[in-house]
Amino acid sequence: MSAARVIWHGLGDSADAGGMKEIAELINKVHEGTYVHIISLGASEGAPDRQQSFFGNLSVQLDQVCEQLARDPILRTAPAIDAIGFSQGGQFLRGYIERCGHWAPRVRSLLTFGSQHNGIAEFQKCESATDWVCQGANALLKSGTVWSDFVQSRLVPAQYYRNLNDYDNYLAHSNFLADINNERQVKNEQYAANLAAIEHFVMIVFAEDQTVVPRESSWFGEVNVTKDEDGSEKRQITQLFDQEIYKQDWIGLKQLHNKNGLHFDKLQGGHMELKTKDLEVIFQSYLGPLA
Repeated sequence: MSAARVIWHGLGDSADAGGMKEIAELINKVHEGTYVHIISLGASEGAPDRQQSFFGNLSVQLDQVCEQLARDPILRTAPAIDAIGFSQGGQFLRGYIERCGHWAPRVRSLLTFGSQHNGIAEFQKCESATDWVCQGANALLKSGTVWSDFVQSRLVPAQYYRNLNDYDNYLAHSNFLADINNERQVKNEQYAANLAAIEHFVMIVFAEDQTVVPRESSWFGEVNVTKDEDGSEKRQITQLFDQEIYKQDWIGLKQLHNKNGLHFDKLQGGHMELKTKDLEVIFQSYLGPLA
């Protein structure tokens, strides 16, 4: 028996984009007859869905996705689903598991490609000067109001912005990441229980990723940047296993690791430079039939 699959795309992408459809077709090639659901937000796919990857309240969007998957007649009756998140879609699907995994369709395996599990310290550049949706989002991000309620409730990338040099503001005002990473003083025990209940959490980093800053965030790495007296920057990387989120098991990662369910994979290339042969190997390895 095969699990159903759910895909959540990244920033600036949409559910009906050619790349997402090709990935769904590839999953079906590797595991014939698989039902694949690509998450879409908005009244329709395309432009509204792409726009909501930039603008919206992530908590509201996540509630919508939980309901969307719970209403799907195939997903809600499937014994389990595999969740595949690309870029920001990866941490959003982790949020789905933590917040809704005890009542919405159960996730067996979570695969994330170039995701920002420990946030971003810099915002992504727009690919085109005429991409007004992206340009408008970046203008708000760089306005110095990233911690305002207005920005935190409306601008998607701001809700997973995390800068160690501004950590107190992050804890106080982050609308999404500080919550799903259980970093605040009061912990949500359900988050850890839900994530620890899945079988496999596969985190894939792109070796030459220059879009996600820091790229180590794809493996929950934490980078503290300081400046020497001569003005040069010094990067200190703290790996997941040396952080409190793991040692105190705030979200269930330690439990996953103890049952061999935590996986760290690396692909060559830049952000979201996906090669068919690599995807085939990953899908074959982690999206097999249900036991």
